[in-house]
Amino acid sequence: MNLIILCGRLTRDPEIRYTADSKPVAGFSLAVDRRFKRDNEPEADFFNCTAFSKTAEIVEKHLVKGVKIIVRGEMQNNNYTNKDGQNVRDMRVIVDNIEFCESKSARSGQQTETGLASGDGFMNLPAGLDDELPFK
Repeated sequence: MNLIILCGRLTRDPEIRYTADSKPVAGFSLAVDRRFKRDNEPEADFFNCTAFSKTAEIVEKHLVKGVKIIVRGEMQNNNYTNKDGQNVRDMRVIVDNIEFCESKSARSGQQTETGLASGDGFMNLPAGLDDELPFK
């Protein structure tokens, strides 16, 4: 079984291109923090990702550099010989599903109808609202 699930942030804006029959293909890079960080080692791993069709349309409409997402897909080898005769090894995640890890207001830090985004994905509630909640 070839299945990979990653949670991370886009390192750059996605690149969108179209096939000969006008189907979208989205390419992006995802930075995934390492669980355990050791001295002199990188704190994150970087994965090249590609999405097709409907998933690529979601990428094109909603993703920009810095957005935190979860991707599900499969790893694929794209090994080839370049024009200089060198063997190039390329691993890529072929994405079939994307989920957002934070709200749009939390990503942009904009004010919402009921309060300000706190930056951690949660919203600050206005003062005095606790008295109106039906549960405690």
